[in-house]
Amino acid sequence: MIFAYVIKQYERAVVFRLGRTTGDARGPGLIFVVPFIQRIRRVSLRIVTMPIQSQGIITKDNVSIDVSAVAYYRVEDPTRSVIAIENVEEAINQIAQTTLRAVVGRHTLDETLSETDAINQNIREILDVQTEAWGVKVTVVELRDIQLPASMQRAMARQAEAEREKRAKIIAAEGEALAAGELARASDVMLAHPLALQLRNLQTIAEVAVDKNSTVVFPAPLMSTIAELGAFMARETAAAQRAGAGAVIPTATQNGDGPPS
Repeated sequence: MIFAYVIKQYERAVVFRLGRTTGDARGPGLIFVVPFIQRIRRVSLRIVTMPIQSQGIITKDNVSIDVSAVAYYRVEDPTRSVIAIENVEEAINQIAQTTLRAVVGRHTLDETLSETDAINQNIREILDVQTEAWGVKVTVVELRDIQLPASMQRAMARQAEAEREKRAKIIAAEGEALAAGELARASDVMLAHPLALQLRNLQTIAEVAVDKNSTVVFPAPLMSTIAELGAFMARETAAAQRAGAGAVIPTATQNGDGPPS
């Protein structure tokens, strides 16, 4: 009498004959086994998702945190996974917990929060070395959750707020410095061209007048400049009048007996 077994595509069958393995694992497909002489052990080759329960860990800078993770592994050698270890899933779970505590404990809190990729890679490499003798390949390890104490959360919130305030003050100071530079350049231009300052004053007065104020106070420098402009215009007008009068006299002499001498 012979038993027939159907081994699925994602499975392999480790066959024991009188307690000893008979070469490589068999499958997939239909296999035949002699009862009482041969026995089989089915092994799945699919990737297994294994959660690593939360661990209380003290970091390098003496901060107590709770860290949980998840690991993904698959069986590469079905025969070794059956012969080398009794329960491969439980073994990987236990060694993953101890490795997680050891690796995270070598880092500070800031490193744990900012360098998760490096920590994941380090844990995976350590697990891969340990599980290679069992015919198992650890493909991925990811830190899933990091729980901080309430006091540490408040301290980090205050630190983040202080950092934001510092950046805001730096930006404001940089803006003030740029504005001061522009004002200095503008003052140099107005110093070289005094009328530019007066035009700016007039523009300011025009802007104030938009609000329909009944009273406009002129700055003293502007009043003196207006007076100077008035005096200048008066002098120019007088000079023009004198020039005009001088031009009329020769015209009048031409009406005499002869040309002017």
